[in-house]
Amino acid sequence: MSETIPAKPINWPAGKTAAASFSFDIDAESAILNFKPSAADQMSTMSHQSYGPLVGVTRILDILERNQIKSTFFVPGYSARRYPSVIKNIVAAGHEIAHHGDMHEQPAHATPEEEVGFIERGIESLQEVAGITPIGYRAPMWELSWYTPQLLSKYGFLYDSSLMDSDYPYELAVGDKSIVELPIQWALDDWEQYAFLPDITGSGLIESPTKVREMWQLEYEALKKVGGIFILTNHPFLSGRPSRAESLETLIKHVLSTPEVWVTSLGEIAQHVRSLNLTPRVLTKPDLKA
Repeated sequence: MSETIPAKPINWPAGKTAAASFSFDIDAESAILNFKPSAADQMSTMSHQSYGPLVGVTRILDILERNQIKSTFFVPGYSARRYPSVIKNIVAAGHEIAHHGDMHEQPAHATPEEEVGFIERGIESLQEVAGITPIGYRAPMWELSWYTPQLLSKYGFLYDSSLMDSDYPYELAVGDKSIVELPIQWALDDWEQYAFLPDITGSGLIESPTKVREMWQLEYEALKKVGGIFILTNHPFLSGRPSRAESLETLIKHVLSTPEVWVTSLGEIAQHVRSLNLTPRVLTKPDLKA
């Protein structure tokens, strides 16, 4: 059995020693409808999800504009079709639009043929609504299948941001090619801190934005120290709420106060990583018989 080698620290652009990116998943209703279609009949539940595109996105765009940050918004095809003007506003504000499935489907629970449909419908929707062909991908629920990287390479994606095995970006081997991997982690996701929908999300725990910001800031400082990449994942229907948005902006200002850290979109970070000509890492599925 071949051994997987850890990703190594990388060289950041001149004068920078680490990187940070604030990303947003525009799941809206798709995150719920994918696994519980009957939730379409629950008006209150649907209104909770629609708060993101109806209110949260505008508040977040204002924060990004005030702080002059370029961000990445991951958009399911369904969200683009349902809220085309919202997606166009994100593009007009100068941010990156990336792929997030079609109806927030999890690749790990699909066949390769089904995955092709998710990817193609998502690309077609983003092209039609936003006039862009995405170069970035994030698996819904961060659940890649072992086949997903091959599809991403086939459809011309530059990068993925769904895996959790490193503090540093790396090139993920896909046959004789590769895609850039920008690693994430559950602790840097607002869903784990704020999401509560009866009979859907479980525990019902809703954290204080102050506590959440403290946790995220601690992780930021630690990743900065090791020269890694800090990727925060927020959902406008959660972090777009007023007190949470204020807390997020406080964190953004703290990150911007450290000039040695490069703060930009995931697309720009991926393009830098690609320019380094890193040796791709090979990740293999565990062999239960080994």
